[in-house]
Amino acid sequence: MLKLNIQNETSQLKVVVLGIAKNNGLTPRVEDCYDPKSIEHVLAGTYPIEKDMVEEMDAFLKVLKKYNVKVFRPKIIENVNQIFARDIGFVVENKFIRSNILPDRLSELDAIEDVYQQIFPKNRIVPPEKVHIEGGDVMPWNEYLFIGIYSGDDYPNFITARTNKYAVTFLEKLFPNKIVKSFELRKSNTLAKENALHLDCCFQPIGKDKAILHRNGFLIEEEYQFLVNYFGEENIFEITKDEMYDMNSNIFSISEKVIVSEQNFTRLNQWLRSKGFVVEEIFYAEIAKQEGLLRCSTLPLVRD
Repeated sequence: MLKLNIQNETSQLKVVVLGIAKNNGLTPRVEDCYDPKSIEHVLAGTYPIEKDMVEEMDAFLKVLKKYNVKVFRPKIIENVNQIFARDIGFVVENKFIRSNILPDRLSELDAIEDVYQQIFPKNRIVPPEKVHIEGGDVMPWNEYLFIGIYSGDDYPNFITARTNKYAVTFLEKLFPNKIVKSFELRKSNTLAKENALHLDCCFQPIGKDKAILHRNGFLIEEEYQFLVNYFGEENIFEITKDEMYDMNSNIFSISEKVIVSEQNFTRLNQWLRSKGFVVEEIFYAEIAKQEGLLRCSTLPLVRD
């Protein structure tokens, strides 16, 4: 059985589920897209092709193997996009929480059933139906559990709103020893540069005490300022609207020292190295066209 352990975003990674791009299906129709960035690329004829995405994920797998990480892959389901493993579930402490994802995507959970069965039954958590929650919105950070939400009355109108206010209460009850801190995120069904699909699209802690942030991703200035004060201005890399669009905050930590990043993130990668991080650069720009990147592609199960 798997002894799950996730206390934060950056401790040494031991076991992870990495999504898969094989048999990904045809380019979707606009009405079948889940986010504004995918719609942009469908309309422009630049939506990524399977061959390129498979190559990008193979490069990511190679880096994970280099650092002796045990990697599970989902079973392939014909014509289903299974790249973004973070959407379908997440681990906090020793519990695996199944996401209440968009109904069209339920088969993606079936594809990791082999992994799911290796988790002690008492640690498999299925949220109540009214609790909407996805892994991209949940960030364990030691005593904190940071969570991105949207609680506006127009929540049902946003296909980009994935985690609701009921998720906050649910997590508070499930993890009474954690401080659950929620952040209202900016949502748009049509403008990718005005849409924080998940919390990890505008914020990610790195190392021991640093963070990547995008101010405009947060609807409430005080909530953004909480993170600035918590990490300290000198420890924050603030990304621009274009960098947010390119998914600069969606890099992935293998450890407190080693970060996997996209090779085109020149400004970010230089800053990371200046702060002493080892940066493993790979090409991942095709997958980024679907409004997800490296963190979105992973579902960490065990960190030291």
